[in-house]
Amino acid sequence: MKYMIMITMNPTAWDALPEEERNEVVARIDPFMKKLTESGELLGTQALAEPKDSTVVRVRDGVPVVTDGPFAESKEYLAGFYLVECDSKERAIEIAGEIPDAHINAMEIRPVVFSSGMGLDSQA
Repeated sequence: MKYMIMITMNPTAWDALPEEERNEVVARIDPFMKKLTESGELLGTQALAEPKDSTVVRVRDGVPVVTDGPFAESKEYLAGFYLVECDSKERAIEIAGEIPDAHINAMEIRPVVFSSGMGLDSQA
């Protein structure tokens, strides 16, 4: 089963960490991804820019309306995701708990019900 583990970041919490702890978190990312890649469970991962760099498109009466900035003002935002394939929801929860910044940010796990692109075309 495929699961998307979405990272919800609170930049205030991240900024409050001592620089040494932030560096430790960043240093643990590559080994974590290597472990998941070697197990065959990591299908992909992406980090997203901050909401201030967003563009929102809404179509009204057939006309695209484009605005800069996030869809909604929020203290937390989607910072990125891991797409994993594993045997169970319990394993996805275990993986989410191993993400280096899980002690700072929230990890939301959702089953993938359909995927297309990235060579992953299939029903989940």
